[in-house]
Amino acid sequence: MVYETHPRYTISVLCFRLIQGLVPVALLWVGKLIIEAIELYYRGGQPVDWSYLWTLVAIELGIAIASDAMSRGSNLVQGLLGELFNNHVSIRIMEHAAWLDVSQFEDPDTYDRLERARRQTGTGPGFLRQILGLGQSAITLVSLIAALTIYVPWLVLLLVLTILPAFFSETHFSALGYRLRHQWTQSRRMLDYLRYVAANDWSAKEVKLFGLSPYLVDRYKENADGFIRENKKLAVRHTLVATIIGAVGSLGLYGGYGVIIYFTVIGRQTPAGVFTIGVLTFLMGSFRQARGLIQQVLLTLSGIYSQSLYLRDLFSFFEIEPSIRSKPDALPIPQPLRRGFTFEDVSFKYPGSDEYAVRHLTFELHRGRSVALVGENGAGKTTLVKLLTRLYDPDEGRVLLDGVDLRDYDLDDLRANIGVIFQDFLRYEFLLRENIGVGQVDRMGDFERIRTAAEQGLADTVAAQLEDGFDQQLGRRFEGGVQLSGGEWQKVALARAYVRQAQVLILDEPTAALDARAEYEVFRRFTELTKERLAVLISHRFSTVRMAARILVLEKGELTEDGTHAELVSKAGLYAELFNLQAEGYR
Repeated sequence: MVYETHPRYTISVLCFRLIQGLVPVALLWVGKLIIEAIELYYRGGQPVDWSYLWTLVAIELGIAIASDAMSRGSNLVQGLLGELFNNHVSIRIMEHAAWLDVSQFEDPDTYDRLERARRQTGTGPGFLRQILGLGQSAITLVSLIAALTIYVPWLVLLLVLTILPAFFSETHFSALGYRLRHQWTQSRRMLDYLRYVAANDWSAKEVKLFGLSPYLVDRYKENADGFIRENKKLAVRHTLVATIIGAVGSLGLYGGYGVIIYFTVIGRQTPAGVFTIGVLTFLMGSFRQARGLIQQVLLTLSGIYSQSLYLRDLFSFFEIEPSIRSKPDALPIPQPLRRGFTFEDVSFKYPGSDEYAVRHLTFELHRGRSVALVGENGAGKTTLVKLLTRLYDPDEGRVLLDGVDLRDYDLDDLRANIGVIFQDFLRYEFLLRENIGVGQVDRMGDFERIRTAAEQGLADTVAAQLEDGFDQQLGRRFEGGVQLSGGEWQKVALARAYVRQAQVLILDEPTAALDARAEYEVFRRFTELTKERLAVLISHRFSTVRMAARILVLEKGELTEDGTHAELVSKAGLYAELFNLQAEGYR
């Protein structure tokens, strides 16, 4: 994934690391040669070869400067690569989330996976940095071990034996740390939610009026304190064990130092030559660096193991697949529609629920006629709309469009032919024209289309009152933003549904926040706009519902009444009861 983000940057970092891996042993070796040249002068009385000495110093200086430049260049490229990778993964998460089913976002497990995946957006470059660092350290370590082996082979074994316990300890505690964070994922999501509720424009009024701040703060402390306590216990154990193991490692290091000093004093002879001050300096530097590198390699392996546990969460999220998708040979939506929708004995219950949201629905929705759905809360009206738009598939029966099962149509094409506004529509904190344009993103630049939709949904009256008109920033989150009233936001949402110019138009409580005059005007225009379309309307306002050509009454998920306003009132059923109750309030 990192290579996909930017191949040239990735290859550049690899090259930098490869060369940097050879720098430490080169510096030690040149240092050894310098000390031995000086030692010959003091011990052997030979004249100083200044040309040779200054050449060695120049070589060491050149290596040091080149190493510093490569280190900075590597850090620069890795930093740039990290930013690009964060964006790359964030985009992949957003795209994958958009691909999933609505039902999957109603499952806490999906949210947990999504939360853990989001936390890993910045780990890819760190993971790569660990692997590259491991490679660089391995190159340096191999060269240092080769030098140590020539002089004192068993010192290498001593190094490994003193460092292995640290490796196993770090690996063990990495696994425990991952397990702790995995177990507390839902609580950490709650912490994020509490932070959001406590400091947000949409919640500020209730937080103040209901005095919610102390309650939110207390809940935050309660959740946070639990995680902090568990994390503290783990951190203390980790520190104690690491301290003991570190002391053992230090004993090994200084034991090795003692051996090298002793061999130098007695002038031990080896296949590589006599132990000299230059050899002493080289071996002590090599031994110290080799120990540090072995420790670094083992701890990096432990870190890679730990990081792989967290990266598994990222790929675990990418492995979630939707159940609602287009078939390989999916059909395009007919242009134009000839008949409309047909429900054939449709039943559906939400995932995890034992009760049916809708049961045995059988009816038709015809093109060119407006249909209103009526019923008490929880009767199944919005569920029916979700089935029409194929946000869900029925558990029993089937939904047809022009005589063909909805599941046989291309999913994107189906939704492109439906304009919908739900009662819990989003209030995008974009420009006004963008707020409308998101209803048809591929025509976002078509301002005339946006203006026409605004006129149809009465959002043009909103634009006329704003200082920057259609270019006004909405919401308080960003500089220069203006907050709209509930009714004004609803007009914007209506325009968003109209901008699609779809064959099917579905409005779920589209006038709940509008005054009576605006409501009348909306439905006058709605009637005109839907003459050649299939229009579905959900509303609790019977002054609105009675304007529909046909009314379907849902009760506990079942279709109980079907007819015009006059027919249903005369039947004296649930519709008549609800209508009379609401009418009584106006008398």
